[in-house]
Amino acid sequence: MKSYIRTFLFAIVVFAILWYLSGTISALDFVKKPEIVFGLAVLLIAILFNGKVVKNLNDIQYEKLSEEEKEKQNVQNNWLEKMYKKSLGTKPIEEEHEIILDHNYDGIKELDNNLPPWWVYSFYASIIFAVFYMFKYEVFDGDNQYDELATEYADAKISIAEYKKTAKNLVDFNTVELLTEASDLEKGKLLYETNCVACHKADGGGGIGPNLTDENWILGGGIKNVFKTVSEGGRDGKGMIAWKSSLKPVEIAQVSSYLLQFQGTTSAEPKAPEGDIWEVDNNE
Repeated sequence: MKSYIRTFLFAIVVFAILWYLSGTISALDFVKKPEIVFGLAVLLIAILFNGKVVKNLNDIQYEKLSEEEKEKQNVQNNWLEKMYKKSLGTKPIEEEHEIILDHNYDGIKELDNNLPPWWVYSFYASIIFAVFYMFKYEVFDGDNQYDELATEYADAKISIAEYKKTAKNLVDFNTVELLTEASDLEKGKLLYETNCVACHKADGGGGIGPNLTDENWILGGGIKNVFKTVSEGGRDGKGMIAWKSSLKPVEIAQVSSYLLQFQGTTSAEPKAPEGDIWEVDNNE
């Protein structure tokens, strides 16, 4: 009996692992994957042969036990077998005469067996569950699918925000946000002093490149436009180079956030404004 229980548990574990690895709930997609088909074949083999193999191994181990250990194992096996038969709710063969019905079909008789206890208890449990379910969702107006969806969306936004904190290199023009943490701005300052000072000066007043302290922007202001300009480069033929091949996305976000701090400051030798005045947008 123990060998078959182990086989059953083994089969459940293997199937659960395969289902999890498949990453799908579609039965068609599930069987299309070669690793899943192979796993199912292994599972089938395990169900067919594992019980017998385990039983043979148990028999070999059993023969090596002392008489006292054999007695203990027999008691345990008898208890498992007793519980298994009890879960079926059937009568022993020698007592079946007590539940034979009057029906007789050419010598074939019918037994009046009770429903298995596990089935009866499951049925009662489903009734109790249904009562609680009805009161929660029909009487006390529990969360419906729309409420659950809204909650999942809110949780997803929190998860995405947490993920972005450790995956800043995934940032792009559409998702970049103004960085305000001191560590990011310090790295942005270092990048600016290394790569940008020659054209924009240390105080952002502008030289070969435009003035960063005024409100005028040639290709648009705000973190999104500045990020795109630094990443993709300026105007064809006379703008700055594209830094996306030299800097990581997170570094472009850091230097873009740092240079935006020059706006509104006073430069020692400010260059004349270029481009159009950029209207401040809280979302950019």
